[in-house]
Amino acid sequence: MRRTTVTFVSLLVLVVSAGVAYAIFTKQATVGSNSFSTAADWVAPTTSASVIAKTAGGTVGYIHQGSTYYVYASVTDTGNPASGVSTVTANVSSITTGQTAASLTAGSYTIGGVTYSYRSASLTANAALSAGSYTYSITATDAAGNAATTNTWSVTVDNTAPAASDVQTTNKAGGTNGKAEQGDTLILTYTETMDPNSILAGWTGASTNVVVRLNDGGVIGNDTVTIYNSANTSQLPLGTVDMGSTTYTSANVTFGASGTASTMVMSGATITIALGHVTGTDGTALLAGTMQWTPSASATDPAGNACSTAAKSESGASDKDF
Repeated sequence: MRRTTVTFVSLLVLVVSAGVAYAIFTKQATVGSNSFSTAADWVAPTTSASVIAKTAGGTVGYIHQGSTYYVYASVTDTGNPASGVSTVTANVSSITTGQTAASLTAGSYTIGGVTYSYRSASLTANAALSAGSYTYSITATDAAGNAATTNTWSVTVDNTAPAASDVQTTNKAGGTNGKAEQGDTLILTYTETMDPNSILAGWTGASTNVVVRLNDGGVIGNDTVTIYNSANTSQLPLGTVDMGSTTYTSANVTFGASGTASTMVMSGATITIALGHVTGTDGTALLAGTMQWTPSASATDPAGNACSTAAKSESGASDKDF
């Protein structure tokens, strides 16, 4: 405990008025033994928030066995006067064997839209870790030696890989069935909610601009649909949709590369892509067909599990899409 001694050149006079005692200092010559000691910092630091997030970023609070992760925490020292935070550690031994006091470093770290003041180095979860909720603790110590441990933090372990569940299209009101047009939609449904950041860096799932490409598969059909970023320079990891054994176009067509943009939005496990302005000439399918969606393994769920690349055919009867 830190103590400060101050010498005063004054006289302490006790005055009682209306039943209340008042201490008054009056000017006086120096007396060598006149001194008092300030109260030291006896209040431990406060940890107001903490989260575990995979090192790849994106959705927080989820990891999978064998994955790497960071521990984040917001810690302040509230002593009066505050001596300052000295150390912050995390006991994550339930997730990573032996890590009873993983050190966190001061800084400014933003994840999931929240900024934290401390973060650990990259840690690795046990290779065999059952799915479920795991608790961990944060211990914060100040320079005066006061320490406080909070045990209210948790992370979810999910080891199940997502997969394609269904693929569908809708035709805008008044549109031509079998012809891809502005306002039509392509709907991709996974078996679980995906991490939007794994599909497009910084994406939260809110409506964002993209470019849709309808690619000519030749005279026998098998045209495909792929999704690109808004600059039309990089394909997004949403895989490829095969339109089936019928022809929708005889030349490559884009939607949203100019004029009204195509958009995508995520709701739960479903991503809906609305077609924007068409560039090129698309045709109209003459025959019914069945779409087949092959997802990309680069898309992950919140825990970082890579999506299965097993193809999924659209549910329902064979039909003309869009």
